[in-house]
Amino acid sequence: MTSALFVVSEEGYWAEECIEPLTTLDEAGVDVTVATPTGEPPVVDEASLDPDDVGEETAEHYREFDETDDRLNDPVPVAGEEAADYEAVVFPGGHGTEWDVNQDSDARRLLRDAVAGDDGVALVVCHAVGILAFTRDDAGEFVVEGRDVTGFPNAWEQDIVDEYDRMPDGRKLPYWVEDEVVAAGGNWDAELDSDTSVTVDGDLVTARGPGSSAAAARTLLDELGIEAPA
Repeated sequence: MTSALFVVSEEGYWAEECIEPLTTLDEAGVDVTVATPTGEPPVVDEASLDPDDVGEETAEHYREFDETDDRLNDPVPVAGEEAADYEAVVFPGGHGTEWDVNQDSDARRLLRDAVAGDDGVALVVCHAVGILAFTRDDAGEFVVEGRDVTGFPNAWEQDIVDEYDRMPDGRKLPYWVEDEVVAAGGNWDAELDSDTSVTVDGDLVTARGPGSSAAAARTLLDELGIEAPA
């Protein structure tokens, strides 16, 4: 059976970016394991459950999934996992990734190994794309250098943080994803004129944000040679 490892933030994952790909892979028969930096359950970003943004029914579905899914409630630590044991490694987004997943050496190792071999593939979504700015290959080069990628754009970030880069919850954003990925050599195009943005470059699949989550999951299945559910 095809298997996938989801590396999810304990500081705030975006519900749609985790749950939509996870359920899509479930429906396609992929065996999913969830990992977090410490092995503690990931925390959903409450902003991603706002019924005014996603609708009451969707918000309730996401919250119930977060509270009842055994994998999200009993994850494994990323340090004990190897990319070679999975056909795919998935990094859901959310601002929270900037404080834990993107800075975690084992998460970066999993990404590096997933895109280095001939068999694996990585899907990185939204703010988690920032991990590319801190991940180097065995030769010491950034894995994103020269690769075509998409991710959470500066044009959207500026509408969220204040003049001091503070989030609505008061936390200061450590960095802007687009700036860091471009500085590490990535060929950035968030396709702001498109409804969705998913980019494939070799074994690396990147997605812009929540609205691209479903398309990203289907793209990942295509890369794995699995027919997407109807």
